[in-house]
Amino acid sequence: MLNSFLLAEGSNAASSWIMIGSFVLIAVVFYFVLIRPQRKQEKQANEMRNALQVGDEITTIGGIIGEIVSIKEETITIETSRDRTKIRFLRSAVRSVDVRAEDKNPALKKAAPAPVVTEEKSKKKGKGKIAPETPKADDKAPIADAPAAETPAEENAANN
Repeated sequence: MLNSFLLAEGSNAASSWIMIGSFVLIAVVFYFVLIRPQRKQEKQANEMRNALQVGDEITTIGGIIGEIVSIKEETITIETSRDRTKIRFLRSAVRSVDVRAEDKNPALKKAAPAPVVTEEKSKKKGKGKIAPETPKADDKAPIADAPAAETPAEENAANN
């Protein structure tokens, strides 16, 4: 009888360790499946909201689309229509940035000019297309020297 009691205590101890281990396993799975991705999304949203600039087109969490006209500490003001309706929102109400101010105004970008591809370079690459070169100053003809286009009525009168 004593042996059966000791065996019963051993199985209870093993089952309690299995139960504790399963709770720990569930907690780890919850962390990697739910908590960690949520924190990553919150971090990206905060970075996006901190990078807002005047001129950005945004969408709010309520679905209002507009262009930012002023930014203060925790609030932004957007214009929503051609009537220049202005609405003030908290930064946390911004869902997404649809068009950045730099994308709308290329002068704000600090990009290097695209290289000019000449006929020789394109033949070496085997593309077969010839990219236009930039026009030189002496290639342009003065507008005053260009012949005036004749209308169809003038052409008929000249041919008759």
